Amino acid sequence: MSLSINGLPVGDLHFVGIFGSGMSALAQFLRWKGVSVSGSDRLLHHQETAATCTLLSSTGCALFAQDGSGISDHTDALCISSAIEADNPDIAAALARSLPIIHRSDVLAAIVNEYRTISVAGTSGKSTVTAMIFEFLSACGKSPSLISGAALKRLERQSLIGNAFCGTSDLLVIEADESDGSLVKYEPSISLFLNVSKDHKSISEVTSLFGQLARQSEQSIRNADDPLLADLATTRTFSLYAPSDWRPDRVASAKEGCLLIRNDVEYRLPLPGIHNLSNLAAALSVAELLGCPPQQLHTITPTFEGVARRFTVTETVLGITVVDDFAHNPAKIRAAVTAARTLAPRIIALYQPHGFGPTCFLREEYRSLFSSLFFDHDVLCLLPIYYAGGTVTKNISSDDLKNDLGTVPFSVVTPEFREDLLPILKEMAQPGDCIIVMGARDPSLPSFTKSIIELFGGPGK
Repeated sequence: MSLSINGLPVGDLHFVGIFGSGMSALAQFLRWKGVSVSGSDRLLHHQETAATCTLLSSTGCALFAQDGSGISDHTDALCISSAIEADNPDIAAALARSLPIIHRSDVLAAIVNEYRTISVAGTSGKSTVTAMIFEFLSACGKSPSLISGAALKRLERQSLIGNAFCGTSDLLVIEADESDGSLVKYEPSISLFLNVSKDHKSISEVTSLFGQLARQSEQSIRNADDPLLADLATTRTFSLYAPSDWRPDRVASAKEGCLLIRNDVEYRLPLPGIHNLSNLAAALSVAELLGCPPQQLHTITPTFEGVARRFTVTETVLGITVVDDFAHNPAKIRAAVTAARTLAPRIIALYQPHGFGPTCFLREEYRSLFSSLFFDHDVLCLLPIYYAGGTVTKNISSDDLKNDLGTVPFSVVTPEFREDLLPILKEMAQPGDCIIVMGARDPSLPSFTKSIIELFGGPGK
């Protein structure tokens, strides 16, 4: 197969940073469609990426060190993401051969144009809603394809990385990422807008991007509960509370999960939190629009297995609940911690900010969030800021975030190294507590969470 990207036929594509969640999804999908794929990653020989390395290799992706050696006479183009710096050796090798350098979003846009695509946009909940729509459509016999930024647990059980799937129909479900503005390159069949909050960009920038995507979509759906989306012109709406085209009659959230009732049909979801109720409403509104019968969806929603590192709950032998979550901006952190309060009265929150630039950008929002979110018996542990490499100004630290808080009624801990936190957790955590680990992009965070689980006897029965 040869893919046309901006008019350029590409039959052999090299990915720089192929282990990244968005890049690995594209690499797998193109291999399944017959494109020759190679790739490099600076974490090629790291233990945390060994599984991804093995699974990409099994699909036929040729993997190399990030030293330019993966660029050959057969390579048609180089694919990069916004995280790749200009002095990368693979870029130098491609330039030496006069090869085109293509952004990840252009590759995805070329695929989107070949399918009846459902794009999921929003600063929170994209991965979960993308997974729900994919699973609901699959269970209803629609056989969609998937390109996502996170691994679906159901697909992981099928010995896949979990962030991509090649179905047999013309339907494709994707995440539309606003962080680098690239979502405006897509012209999908349906665009779904979940919410807006300050994250990588200002709210005004994000809403402007959403407006352009909505205009480029055949149909569009927005969350009528989010006032920041009120001016977004869409063809349909969904909500939990506000008047909309798709709204439940009743909702409830508890430790066991969520319940949503509409037109006498019950939809149960095994995930807690009001934010997951909203996610469920969003996914159901799309599934019904695409012809999934409500009574069939009623039987499907309780079987949703969720997404890796999206509120993954482990009850330990010693009675400590450990939650692993991808939360990495104030809105996501608030949603995750609020959901965790349904599991335990006391929260020990571990948060690893990712990137010095994003931490500076959200500094005031962190101060306001932490001050209002935690109570006198809680503990907030701010881990060292994750550094992914490259040239960056290290002009802020977790100690600065702690100092911004001033005097607060809860405890704040800032270990020099995150491993220093393990003996502290062992001493402070009591049966009935919930430890929630939050942070993004760092592939070693899941193994760190596992070490916390083992600290308290491992998973309970």
